[in-house]
Amino acid sequence: MSDTTQKDFDPHRSRWIPWAFVGFMLTVVVVNAFMVVQAVTTFTGVTHGRSYDRGRTYNDVLAEAARQEALGWHAAVTLDAGHVMLQVRDRDGKAVPGVMTGYLRRPVQGTRIDLILGMTEPGRFVAELPEVAAGQWDVRATLRGPGGERLDIHERVFAR
Repeated sequence: MSDTTQKDFDPHRSRWIPWAFVGFMLTVVVVNAFMVVQAVTTFTGVTHGRSYDRGRTYNDVLAEAARQEALGWHAAVTLDAGHVMLQVRDRDGKAVPGVMTGYLRRPVQGTRIDLILGMTEPGRFVAELPEVAAGQWDVRATLRGPGGERLDIHERVFAR
């Protein structure tokens, strides 16, 4: 019986098994290294600065939201090829004049483009843009009304 077992055993036949194991482990290490590099280099991890402090003062955030809601002004933001346009109306649909300042921010990368917003007609503000990358952008703007009122505008837009 031992003669049969010795005849069937070929030492060259299973030589590839350790190399298959090594190759598999090398593949796992390479894929994991690629994923770690992508995770570290593509997302800053910060979506809002000082988030802990903002969380502690959340009642102030709620009070500010209530103040803006009581003001009754609403903004519409559009982003097209080379322009950002903001239109502000009061609750009766009338245009709200004023002075607007703002910027465009890429939420993932943190890229910021300051906007020079000019009023083309009451309640309508336009800024020219350099060529921007396709994808999500946040428009952050502040309108100072004729009586000193303030409207903070935070809109997410998509560039194509």
